[in-house]
Amino acid sequence: MYVLVVNAGSSSLKYQLMDTAAEKVLAKGVCERIGIDGHIAHKNEVGDKFERDIPMPNHSVAIQIVVDTLTDAEIGCIKDMSEIEAVGHRAAHGGNYFSDNVYIEGDVMDRFELCREIAPLHTGPHIMGIQGCTAVMPNVPQVIVFDTVFHKTMPDYAYMYAIPYEMYEKYSIRRYGFHGTSHCYVANEAAKVLGKPIEETKIITCHIGNGSSITAVKGGKCIDTSMGFTPLAGLEMGTRCGDIDPAVVTYIMNKEGYTADEMSNFLNKKCGLLGVSGISSDMREIEAGVQEGNEKAALACNILAYGIKKYIGSYTAAMNGVDAIVFTAGIGENNAAMRERVCKDMEFYGIDFDKEANDAGATEISKPGSKTKVYVIPTNEELMIARETEKIVSARK
Repeated sequence: MYVLVVNAGSSSLKYQLMDTAAEKVLAKGVCERIGIDGHIAHKNEVGDKFERDIPMPNHSVAIQIVVDTLTDAEIGCIKDMSEIEAVGHRAAHGGNYFSDNVYIEGDVMDRFELCREIAPLHTGPHIMGIQGCTAVMPNVPQVIVFDTVFHKTMPDYAYMYAIPYEMYEKYSIRRYGFHGTSHCYVANEAAKVLGKPIEETKIITCHIGNGSSITAVKGGKCIDTSMGFTPLAGLEMGTRCGDIDPAVVTYIMNKEGYTADEMSNFLNKKCGLLGVSGISSDMREIEAGVQEGNEKAALACNILAYGIKKYIGSYTAAMNGVDAIVFTAGIGENNAAMRERVCKDMEFYGIDFDKEANDAGATEISKPGSKTKVYVIPTNEELMIARETEKIVSARK
């Protein structure tokens, strides 16, 4: 099945056309500056690149440009739009309204609209992406794949907060977790490398990027994860603070005179690696600062590494052991120094770290005799979305 995978942002739209039978990418790209002026960067299967500026007043126009590019005689990969058999949309938050990925029909969009309140930065753009596809491809089946669905197996004591239960009943305030498609994918890939059925494994997956989360996967199911009601919780991230004492929020609001919205913007966009280092939210620039002797850059790195260590320790306890630890996403896959910071002095957890393999970018960065294996596995969220879309659409035929 040819599935168009769409990840829509407020002014951007990432896409991949995937052949699920061969599990390969036929083409991919990104539309940027939607609603401002417009730019598309497209790459075909053999790696040829194409870029141009073109007006994109809204997501519908952006989708039309994507279809036109995919069907272009010179740079495209399909003859016409009819070859696109389904569209899979990545969605960050399904709230309590969706416990499974869904075929778009009936009241699905009305329920998805309710998620806007708890994830306004993500849900609004996702809806615009769906509306754009509906306008351009009205007869093509569409599926929403939620980041939160993989985490639905958490027990209540892991997802509930210690607030009055009526707050959960009234407002569905609980831990949801995110990056679910990534955690699911790399956990399954790690089980293959281990040579064990995933039902018999205990794996800790570390999705470390501009946004970061860690998940305890026992028997192929999530039992706990670091992100919470929103993607703000857990580890220090590019510009997000991660876990802090809630009293810090009201204290800063009173001192700085911030409104609730201003405080939310502060916590989401001005903290994390950027806030601590004072350099950037980009780990490459921060690591360069470390090499230059910048103490704040080093502190930012150490806060993140220490946070990852603590989650590995707590999730090992929660699962009564661990078979493998997996690093993935931008920092997890590409930053050897961060992986070394995390794995150093972890012998108690059965980790015999292999520095040479780590520096060389190997898949396994633990030594052959290591009781706990450590892997670097590139994530593939788009493939997971395409697989899930095919499964849901095929089941309706």
